[in-house]
Amino acid sequence: MKASARRAEGAAGPLRPRRARKGLSASTLVPAPSESWAYFFDIDGTLADLAPTPSEVRLEHDLHQLIRRLHRDTGGALALISGRSIEGVDSIFGPPLLPVAGQHGLERRNAKGKISHHEATSEKLAHARARLLDTVTRYSGLTLEDKGMSLALHYRAMPALASFAHRTMRGVHATMGPEYAILTGKRIIEVKPSGKDKGEAVREFMEEKPFRGRIPVFVGDDLTDEHGFAVVNSLGGHSIKVGPGRTAARWRLADVLAVRSWLESAKAEAGPDPIIPLSRRGHR
Repeated sequence: MKASARRAEGAAGPLRPRRARKGLSASTLVPAPSESWAYFFDIDGTLADLAPTPSEVRLEHDLHQLIRRLHRDTGGALALISGRSIEGVDSIFGPPLLPVAGQHGLERRNAKGKISHHEATSEKLAHARARLLDTVTRYSGLTLEDKGMSLALHYRAMPALASFAHRTMRGVHATMGPEYAILTGKRIIEVKPSGKDKGEAVREFMEEKPFRGRIPVFVGDDLTDEHGFAVVNSLGGHSIKVGPGRTAARWRLADVLAVRSWLESAKAEAGPDPIIPLSRRGHR
């Protein structure tokens, strides 16, 4: 597979997911995992069930073990592609540190551990941060997630505030100019620097060892994952949507439990897993 493969249609702008195919929910439809692939996983809603706030999300210990094993068996060709910051991802997975694209690709840690950041105007973000902090102090159903380079307004704890949250964030964004963009997801609206998304993060990983030359697989559940699906599709890989909804993905798994079952099918073929000590918070 050549890194110079053509850019996925729509990957640089708004995507229009295709309508969900009826009955496309059985994990048996998804190709069995192979250690010759390159894997890219979203976290919230894909590897861990969603929670009212980001800090309440927990990764099940057995799924954590499956991800660690797959990372080992693929020679390191597994990365987490998240809207969370790299620091936030590490607080869930802990050491040894995995390759990660954080904040929808605004920051990235490659397989060698080198971290790169997308440059943005900090003054505009600081002004937006102050306005949003003032808002969340007045509305207990809203949570501001400050990721450092982007700001996310969550209303999962109070869905009735959806319209207000969107109006608020779009009002903030209107003062920031074209170098910043709005990103929407499951009961979340975010402002972030333009020019990076999960698809670009996948493409960057695929240009590097140990990902280069492998068949890419992207597993995600949200609208923000559609860029990843589009790029993987353009590279001839496997795009897997978790849960219902329109999507550009070619395969579907019903939920987080189905993702775990799918990963366990690879574990069953490979044999017993070594014991990984659980010695820190973030698991249950």
